[in-house]
Amino acid sequence: MKVLVIDPACAGIAGDMLLASLVDLIGEPRALDPLADAILALDLCREFTYEAKTVDAGGITATRLAIEIAERGATDAGDLLEAAAAAAGAAGLSPGARSRALAVIGDLAAAGAHLHRAGFSRHAIASVDTIFDVVGTMLLLDRAGFFEGTIVATPPALGSGTIPIGYGEIPGPAPATLEILARHRFPFASAPVDVELTTPTGAALLANLAERAVTPYPAMAPVRVGYGTGTREVPGRPDLLRVVEGERLPSGEDRFVILETNLDDIPGEVIGYTVERLFAEGAVDVFVTPAFGKKNRPVNVVSVMAATGEEDHLIRVLMEETGTLGVRVYEFRKVVAVREKETVPVSLGGRVYPVRVKTSTMDGRLIAEKPEYEDLSAIAREQGIPLRFVDEEVRLRISEWKRARTDAQGGAGGGCPPDRPNAANTARDE
Repeated sequence: MKVLVIDPACAGIAGDMLLASLVDLIGEPRALDPLADAILALDLCREFTYEAKTVDAGGITATRLAIEIAERGATDAGDLLEAAAAAAGAAGLSPGARSRALAVIGDLAAAGAHLHRAGFSRHAIASVDTIFDVVGTMLLLDRAGFFEGTIVATPPALGSGTIPIGYGEIPGPAPATLEILARHRFPFASAPVDVELTTPTGAALLANLAERAVTPYPAMAPVRVGYGTGTREVPGRPDLLRVVEGERLPSGEDRFVILETNLDDIPGEVIGYTVERLFAEGAVDVFVTPAFGKKNRPVNVVSVMAATGEEDHLIRVLMEETGTLGVRVYEFRKVVAVREKETVPVSLGGRVYPVRVKTSTMDGRLIAEKPEYEDLSAIAREQGIPLRFVDEEVRLRISEWKRARTDAQGGAGGGCPPDRPNAANTARDE
């Protein structure tokens, strides 16, 4: 399955930067021609041309869109939505892509109306260039099949600078940008530069496209990378937006993180409760290791294994419950066997028990078979015999059941197992 990562962590995101980065990723400079023709046919537009230029952006080759527009301008949000819908239809967007484009325009209109009611002066209604950025982005994503996969994004850098309003200027970020991110509860990052990095159109596109914010990138095999740039001068960093196309890792392979902290003054009950809560919050595994810390003090090292992207809330749990001041985070690659579960009927002590069996394979070869502990322990308690005897007997019964099923399906039976004492009866006799 395809994965697209939109990465505005360096210099934020604007509509033209995202569109340019997708043109760069796909490698088709004239891919937006159908949309340009559709926009030129709008009543709002008298002239429209665009060109995708390859430029040097801080030492990285990127794409910049040069646009020439002569327009009448939209009079209100309804006018703009109608024009965007007409352009999307004429350019051949699918219904899903068209719906996303209109949702972005709707967010921009709603943010402007909200700020006007809050006392900010009404900003000019975005017009033809916004339609090109928004509908063009949906057109390229639709055409490349990204809506059938997963789209994620890093938190955008917002920047600072000053934003003109009706009563003068206020420090950035732009009120409309914050309003849109707040509507979608989409996280952002700060950047100490005196420039507006993320625009309202960029924020609306990001919030409507990304399924979630990620830090770091999700586990995937990268396929190609695209860079888009605008015309701003950003002190100390390139004016770049990066998009990365990838493919999900094959079954059995993924990336995880280990969260780790040392505790030297925490009661054992607190550590035990923390472990329970971490499991409840989605940790893959948690273990505690005794060790020696600074000044030869005994410490407990708490290690938490989590899927990439799940670490933030587990870090919060770990810090809240233990009061630790720091958590180490390590990312690692994990290769696991393909696991399947099957319920096998096992006759033991005059009763038939359904036992869940986990079968693990790698490249089609059997690695291990293991009955579920919960099922074995329930049998041991009911029969009044040690767990180890139950495990031995259940494994034998499972082997016999599978052999009988293979024979019934026409497979090679391979003969009967040698005679052996019944482990459960042996345990009772003893």
